[in-house]
Amino acid sequence: MTDKKVDKVKVIHGAGGKAMDELIGGHVLSTFTNKSAGMIGLDNLDDGATIEGHDGKTLVLTTDSHVVSPLFFPGGDIGRLAISGTVNDLAVMGADPVAMTSSIIVEEGLEMDVLDRIFQSMEETCKEAGVPIITGDTKVMEKGNIDKIAINTAGVGVVNQPVTDSGFSPGDKIIVTGTIGDHGVALIQFREGLSFKTKLKSDTAPLNHLLKLAREAGKITGMKDPTRGGLAAALNEMADKSNLGLTIYEAEVPVKEAVTGVSDLIGISPFNVANEGKAIIMATADTAEDVVGALSEEPLGEDAKIIGEVTEERPGKVILETEVGGRRFLDAPLGDPVPRIC
Repeated sequence: MTDKKVDKVKVIHGAGGKAMDELIGGHVLSTFTNKSAGMIGLDNLDDGATIEGHDGKTLVLTTDSHVVSPLFFPGGDIGRLAISGTVNDLAVMGADPVAMTSSIIVEEGLEMDVLDRIFQSMEETCKEAGVPIITGDTKVMEKGNIDKIAINTAGVGVVNQPVTDSGFSPGDKIIVTGTIGDHGVALIQFREGLSFKTKLKSDTAPLNHLLKLAREAGKITGMKDPTRGGLAAALNEMADKSNLGLTIYEAEVPVKEAVTGVSDLIGISPFNVANEGKAIIMATADTAEDVVGALSEEPLGEDAKIIGEVTEERPGKVILETEVGGRRFLDAPLGDPVPRIC
């Protein structure tokens, strides 16, 4: 995380990767103080914050805002995305989500049937996750002052022992719960009208039930959801925070053929593109296969694989062992190559 200052906010500062690190490090963390006993907050840069001391349980709190364009896309919409994103931020910290809030800002003139579709999608996804919305807020802005709708969701969960994104050790295995790049590349294909035999769908989904199975199957030492900036950004953040090396085997990373085809066509890497229904899981070497086995029995985890391991080599860096036998650094992207992705 850098403390470099930003002169003006650009779209890329909200797209994950190195550019967003500049905004957070140079302007957020340098302004807000959050040192408090029994809490893990902003400085830890995890997917949520923890508050301890409530009947022996730890509370996990997270919040997220959603401005995806278009509002409806193959495999999902802004409503499903908003609920899934917040549920997943809690789930990768090992928490069982309990309740959510929803705050929306709507542009004057938005058709009411569009709003109703979004609300219905949010409710269906809440039921899928088993997490209700219990409070919220609605604001309307004059036409032209916002692009249709923005949704903020916050969530609270409970956990006995939080899982961080940097608590793993050398020798632990790195697992992904499924194919990468599906969300971002599906949006590119849809936006640009790219003609391929396979029509891609976003992977947007709540993962709390799937990740609970993973926790029950093995010893989990770290988790993170690779959203903006994709797998590359998430792995680099985990390596940097843990000061350990991560070795990834390119041949083992599951990528759909159609995702590779679209990515090659427009010159981007599936490693750098957002996922909204996948998680990175670190597990001890003796339990990693059990975790993959448990994940593979569920539709959301049927493509789960071990893709690498934690090492002491090149602390803070991610090494990619390529399919042709070479080795190179897998750097974090400047930002997700697809704007307005979530």
